[in-house]
Amino acid sequence: ALPSSLIYDGSNDLLNPTRGFRLGGRVSPELSLSGKAFGYTRMQLDASVYQPVSYRVVLAARTRLGTIVGAPRDAVAPSRRFYAGGGASVRGYGYQDIGPRDPNNDPIGGRSLTEFSIEARVKAFGNFGVVPFIDAGNIYTSAVPGFSNFRFGTGLGVRYYSSFGPIRVDVGTPLNPQPGDPRIAVYVSLGQAF
Repeated sequence: ALPSSLIYDGSNDLLNPTRGFRLGGRVSPELSLSGKAFGYTRMQLDASVYQPVSYRVVLAARTRLGTIVGAPRDAVAPSRRFYAGGGASVRGYGYQDIGPRDPNNDPIGGRSLTEFSIEARVKAFGNFGVVPFIDAGNIYTSAVPGFSNFRFGTGLGVRYYSSFGPIRVDVGTPLNPQPGDPRIAVYVSLGQAF
């Protein structure tokens, strides 16, 4: 693989943005030497925007689109396919649990990805805040990202705004789970979700 990326950060803070936007693109031409050699290209676009509504409230939104062109899904190694679900993706679902599954109900990834997130970052009192959120996304077997059959997750997060960045605890639940999805998922991390 020859991965490359170009990212523009027009936000005002790396870990806790309150205004501005970010735009990033990744392109990775890849060559598979498994059996007959063949090539394909993995591409991803990420965009997020941050808008203060008041002194205590910031609205944040994110979208992510991805595609793999030049090879069918089953020819692409499972580690190079797209997956969705988890704390930096669609909260409420397990890590990489969204999308097509095999007969054992294990995720097998796909050739394209669509994700959306929106949240309200509310400073409650002192160094603490709450963040209601809703996320949506899915993985598709086609090379073109779809806009159907989304998996939705919603929940509430708590933020502790420390001197080195916010400490994040999000509790989410899937709104339309697949068999085997958890009822509640908890994510702990440093920095905002996006």
